[in-house]
Amino acid sequence: MPIKLALNSPAAQQLAGEGVDIIEHAVAVRQDIRPLRIALLNLMPNKINTEVQLARLLSSTPLQVELTLLSPASHTSKSTSPDYLREFYKTPEAVRREKFDGLIVTGAPLEHVPFAEVRYWDELRGIMDEAKTLSFRQMYICWGAQAALWHRYGVERTLFDDKLFGVFEQTIRTPGSSVLRGFPDTFAAPVSRYAMIPEAAVAGHERLKVLATSPITGASIIESADKELFVLDHYEYDTQTLGDEYARDAVKGMTALPRNYFRADDPAQGAVNSWRGQGYLLFYNWIYRMYEDVPYNLSTLDEAG
Repeated sequence: MPIKLALNSPAAQQLAGEGVDIIEHAVAVRQDIRPLRIALLNLMPNKINTEVQLARLLSSTPLQVELTLLSPASHTSKSTSPDYLREFYKTPEAVRREKFDGLIVTGAPLEHVPFAEVRYWDELRGIMDEAKTLSFRQMYICWGAQAALWHRYGVERTLFDDKLFGVFEQTIRTPGSSVLRGFPDTFAAPVSRYAMIPEAAVAGHERLKVLATSPITGASIIESADKELFVLDHYEYDTQTLGDEYARDAVKGMTALPRNYFRADDPAQGAVNSWRGQGYLLFYNWIYRMYEDVPYNLSTLDEAG
């Protein structure tokens, strides 16, 4: 089904070029269905790329999805123009009294900054504290997952000087999880972070369970008892995203190759996307399960989620 985005946005134009159905407001309101409303708090510097990657996966179910883009009011982006943010983004405060089926909080390149020293930490903490009244289900990605696990559950991450970088095999730890319905026992995930959540850091929390993990990069997907999803890796990444990161890092003198990514470890031979199916399936399962459980009237949301 279509995804509802501003038709004049770069993300909508790129997705339309890929064959993804984009629905305009006038058409959406005539359809006798309630779309799933997803709020995307985009903390990444290149916001358009992140919009495209996540909107592509959110559009892969038979359900109509309405995507609302959010950016912190307490942070001035250096990579996205103020005009673009004014036209296509809202602040979290502007939607505080609205209700959403789902909330997605992205990663951010901030792993060596203590959480409490992040410029917009107070604003983000407030969003996480109110997430259950703002939205029915929540998904936190990469740094966003690290921040939420620490703030909400006190889970400590392990930081590294060198980046965990490449495509790593993950193993299912919780067979039968509806989030991983259809996944093989082992599968690939793109990893790009300086921190990991060891399984042992989660083991003592009765409200958390590891769904998938790697012995090298730690937990990949964690779920809470009330179905918050913490996705430490980037299942939304395009084929070339890790390659672009490698090229950017090489300019800075950081030349470590992403592992298990380039053919024969040779950038000249290009990369193979071994995770695309998992990305679509993860978001399909998240959306489908949300649709099964969410109340039709979102005004009934309370702290129980």
